[in-house]
Amino acid sequence: MEKVIMLDSSPVGLITNPKANPLAKDCQQWFYTLLQRKYKVILPEIVDYEIRRELLRANKLSGLTRLDQLKSEILYLPITTEIMLKAAELWAKARQQGKPTADNQALDGDVILASQALALKNLDYEVIIATSNKKHLSLFTEAEDWQNI
Repeated sequence: MEKVIMLDSSPVGLITNPKANPLAKDCQQWFYTLLQRKYKVILPEIVDYEIRRELLRANKLSGLTRLDQLKSEILYLPITTEIMLKAAELWAKARQQGKPTADNQALDGDVILASQALALKNLDYEVIIATSNKKHLSLFTEAEDWQNI
């Protein structure tokens, strides 16, 4: 079974951060070790959206350039109708169990990201979501703090 790392918005924000603060440097080094260790690394479309909208709002052009560069270097997983149908199911189930992952009026990117991971698992990949907050994602699929992968 092939190992896949799906990037959540927190590591993507650090990987594409043009400012060389220590945490961003650590995350960038971690990212390049994933590639050296032959992991398939995926940028999910929902994460690209979450990062891109904030970069556009703040007019951070160098961050946008770095996000586009990352998108060209690794696999990109688009959102499909199947993904959105599964996300709606996850969203409803979490609320039925009293474990919402976002406000009821929010789009809830976590359930969309989780449904993208589950779709890959159904194709027989071993998928881990690399994040900095695994609490919500772990309700649906395997997620780990990026520093622990």
